[in-house]
Amino acid sequence: QVQLVESGGGLVQAGGSLRLSCAASGSIFSINAMGWYRQAPGKQRELVASFTERGRINYADSVKGRFTISRDNAKNTVYLQMNSLRPEDTAVYYCNADVYRPSRGRGDYWGQGTQVTVSS
Repeated sequence: QVQLVESGGGLVQAGGSLRLSCAASGSIFSINAMGWYRQAPGKQRELVASFTERGRINYADSVKGRFTISRDNAKNTVYLQMNSLRPEDTAVYYCNADVYRPSRGRGDYWGQGTQVTVSS
């Protein structure tokens, strides 16, 4: 089994900052890709930022220059530093990981989500 546990969400005023963390645990042999998605009410889930399988970083255009993704490979943890937050960043933020498990092969896993609310 693989678990992704997110933390760090909350309520913040516009212009403020939050830092999200996502720790992956379980019978993981390797993590091919890992990142953050978000889903606002009435909208589809969208990519926020991610490390790709080849080690590149992707950001949504709407967060470039404000959000920074980082990782600690030794801890199987990815972070999302969110600065200059805007009300339109309000959403549930989900961690996602593409994981290889010796017993199951490759699989796609999601965290339970953490709420980020930005007040104007």
